[in-house]
Amino acid sequence: MIPHAAILLEIGYHFIDPVAIPLPGPVDVRWYGLGYVFAFTVGYFVLRHLSREGDLSLDEDGISDLIFGLIVGTILGARIGYILFYDFSSFAANPARIFRLWEGGLSFHGGLIGVVLAAAWFVRKHKVSLVHVLDNLALGVPFGIFAVRIANFVNGELYGRVTTEAVPWAMRFPTDPFALQLMGIERVYGIRERELAILEARDSGVWATIRDQVPLRHPSQLYEAFTEGLLLALILWTIYLVAKRRGVRLPTGLLAGVFLVGYGLFRTFVELFRQPDAQFRDATDALGTVLGPLTMGQTLSLFVIGSGVYLLIRALTNPTPAAVKPNRQNPKSGGGRPT
Repeated sequence: MIPHAAILLEIGYHFIDPVAIPLPGPVDVRWYGLGYVFAFTVGYFVLRHLSREGDLSLDEDGISDLIFGLIVGTILGARIGYILFYDFSSFAANPARIFRLWEGGLSFHGGLIGVVLAAAWFVRKHKVSLVHVLDNLALGVPFGIFAVRIANFVNGELYGRVTTEAVPWAMRFPTDPFALQLMGIERVYGIRERELAILEARDSGVWATIRDQVPLRHPSQLYEAFTEGLLLALILWTIYLVAKRRGVRLPTGLLAGVFLVGYGLFRTFVELFRQPDAQFRDATDALGTVLGPLTMGQTLSLFVIGSGVYLLIRALTNPTPAAVKPNRQNPKSGGGRPT
């Protein structure tokens, strides 16, 4: 009875077109791109709220400048990080691919480095504390992570490892190489061409005939969306709001440290269920490890966790909140209540 019940609870693949708005030419409006638009939009409003509450020493013009810098830093860092960490040999053989952002290939860890560098450039210009800015950014970033991971789910990419009916929320992805082979579209190499071929296989009934032969997988994109995104946001905002309600001034670096440690731990855990990157797997290493038993994602997350631990130790051993300059546009913040 249990296996049959599990099959009934299996989540069917969504078949949402990754392109939200088709446009002439090679570039369309994709849900993945809209995820980034959502991320930076929410980030802007979170920072504006913190500024009006007196917790961020920037006016709205300064926040707009910061967001612009973060957009550039995120995209450049994510792209360069993906090239260096995940696919250097392929890009070295065809350097023109570096500019084809519509083909995908962004690394969160690279994007995180880009964010920190962009914030460092920004604070030199505006004469504010880098760690103070990172504390405030920590409250907005998880919402962006959630949106982008949902976009990964829409794309059917970064899916999880093979599992069984014992996991009732497991899915069969038509983007699975085995599924592509069964549908006869494994040799369709263009990203958009393959997406259209998958949608056609659904409409023609081909997917229905081969579906049960496709292995069940963990929807690891959703695991990341809910842990690295929503759960991490809940933790950070709980700390912030409880401290604010009690009138406690959080030491500088605490929120940034919690974010880095939390993200690193959640990512390390979810990597246990995420399909390893193909370029790291071979016949002798099906798990795609790069450092002992660790995957590339887990290895990079070690540095994230280490940076977070450093900030937490720094915050707890020197618990003096950074002074917040009064925001001339917001009289409410004249008291300079810091984070």
